[in-house]
Amino acid sequence: MVAPVVAVERASQLRAEIERHNHAYYVLDAPSIPDAEYDQLFRQLQGLETEYPELLTADSPTQRVGAAPLKEFPPRQHGVPMLSLNNAFASEEVEAFDKRVRDGLETIAAIDYAVEPKFDGLAISLTYENGVFTRGATRGDGVTGEEVTPNLRTLRGIPLRLKGEGWPALIEIRGEVLMFKADFAALNARQRERGDKEFANPRNAAAGSLRQLDSRITAARPLSFFAYGVGAGADALAAKTHGEMMNLLAGWGFPVAEERRVVQGVRGLLGYFVEIGAKRPGLPYDIDGVVYKVNRLDWQARLGFVSRAPRFAIAHKFPAEEALTEVLGIDVQVGRTGAITPVARLKPVFVGGVTVTNATLHNEDEVRRKDVRVGDTVIVRRAGDVIPEVVAIVSEKRPMRDLFGGEPLHPPFELPKACPECGSAVARGEDEAIARCTGGLYCPAQRKQALWHFAARRAMDIEGLGDKLVDQLVDAGLVHTPADLYALTIETLAGLERMGEKSAQNLVAAISSSRQTTLGRFIFGLGIRNVGEATARDLAKHFGGLDALLAADLASLQSVPDVGPVVAASIAAFFGEAHNREVIDGLRRAGVVWPEGEPQVAGPQVLAGKTLVLTGTLPTLKRDEAKAMIEAAGGKVAGSVSKKTDYVVAGEEAGSKLEKALELGVPVIDEAELQKLLEKGVEQ
Repeated sequence: MVAPVVAVERASQLRAEIERHNHAYYVLDAPSIPDAEYDQLFRQLQGLETEYPELLTADSPTQRVGAAPLKEFPPRQHGVPMLSLNNAFASEEVEAFDKRVRDGLETIAAIDYAVEPKFDGLAISLTYENGVFTRGATRGDGVTGEEVTPNLRTLRGIPLRLKGEGWPALIEIRGEVLMFKADFAALNARQRERGDKEFANPRNAAAGSLRQLDSRITAARPLSFFAYGVGAGADALAAKTHGEMMNLLAGWGFPVAEERRVVQGVRGLLGYFVEIGAKRPGLPYDIDGVVYKVNRLDWQARLGFVSRAPRFAIAHKFPAEEALTEVLGIDVQVGRTGAITPVARLKPVFVGGVTVTNATLHNEDEVRRKDVRVGDTVIVRRAGDVIPEVVAIVSEKRPMRDLFGGEPLHPPFELPKACPECGSAVARGEDEAIARCTGGLYCPAQRKQALWHFAARRAMDIEGLGDKLVDQLVDAGLVHTPADLYALTIETLAGLERMGEKSAQNLVAAISSSRQTTLGRFIFGLGIRNVGEATARDLAKHFGGLDALLAADLASLQSVPDVGPVVAASIAAFFGEAHNREVIDGLRRAGVVWPEGEPQVAGPQVLAGKTLVLTGTLPTLKRDEAKAMIEAAGGKVAGSVSKKTDYVVAGEEAGSKLEKALELGVPVIDEAELQKLLEKGVEQ
């Protein structure tokens, strides 16, 4: 069936509109319409192309979803060779490069250089004919690469048709395919969920994703693109400098580095290197250095090339971020919150600009997944100020019991059952990756964190006891547990740094005043894992007194509103440690008291198992009041609407939550209907 004129015009409009929104989202990072509206436009175009196949064009946005697998990648020769850059690692080498440039141009004047980050990704070439993307290839050996056109079409940062005007009939754009750090983390999280192998770093993930024979896999991977130059067709451009050329590329719809600029002389080069090095940890993508290019294009041509690299450009590389070394041992460290972290002791290795002797192994699951053992040769990575980590083992270098294979010389790592600092049990929740020491109030490693939390405003509210003073008290050996605070004297405190007699008097008075507290504050101040301020109040109300709480078993704990198996297990583990009970006894002996009452028996749990969402302003009830009433009846109050929501309670000026409820078909009730639910429950 021949497409009518109206369909042809509508398809053309949709293609232009969708690409405009793609550019806003993927290049400018400024979405112009909601996702749902974008999806509607996309489906309209797909429908027209399905009904009238002749409307399907090579530059259609629908071609970004991927196609059937290829048997192999065909070779593709570049119109102009994709040469590599010579590297500089020290300022002296940059100074020598600048001198060679000035000698080659026979000038002593300072040279203008175009400078930009050196992306750590995969170099590619994109060919456009009459403004339409026709083919793309990897760098390969610089002369011939692999054609990966179907895969490159899936990258929404690559324009399928150039914007604006002024390009030659054939032009070859050079750039880098990479994966942003956040996208890499999300991809690896999905890999873990599926039980698939994780990628070692964003560069490997980008390269592996782009070289998939099935472009539908590439389409599902979060790849990005930045343009950094022009191959064939460069001589036909109106630009006189590299900076002007990059502005042209940006105008045609290509993402380009925001950090690019033009500097003067070697001082400008080295200053830019320091500046980008400082920004490096905060950049959304990985870079491994910066690139310097003579800015004037006619001077670039005059300087020419040597061997396989241009004379007019150089890459100034950061110190290597990955290196090989040997694991001498595996220790565990206890953090301020009790987190148990395995740490590899390494044969010293220079990486990322420093000598590294230790590297984190994150948690027990990571050690087992990577199967790191003593004696292994490992890849260590250090990026910026990030703590060094073991990326992977080199399995073929693992020491074995004999020369002919057999069993590995060293056994797999086992997490200790007891805390190496205090001997308390090490516990790990069912859904948690991190194991923790349960001796919170007693453990030396957690001492400062425990004291700071105990003194916090919403806990025991000891005014003037901040983290710096806590550090002094612990480091001087004056305080080991919260109970020791109540033995401090004015004379002792006045001898500390920046603590005069008046400040000491005020702090002793604040500590003394904190003896009169509430049970909820006291429970919160103990720092029990997973027990926040609200849960602490609920525990106090439910049990009425501390002794009843100390005697509670898991079933009793779970009868408290909002206390599930995980929270109950945390409470039981905390009070199960003799160390923690000793500290509590010490606090009681120090005179810390609170009013105790009768245990509060929960009312009828008429909303047990039901999830409600509150939105808008209710006529008579404040939101906190409504929430408390729902929770007292056994219900749960969620912050967002989903298919699992049972009711949405809507008042005046209800917003997007009401719209979402109507969209999902979730029952919407008002305050009067909520009151009926609270009285009679849900009719079966």
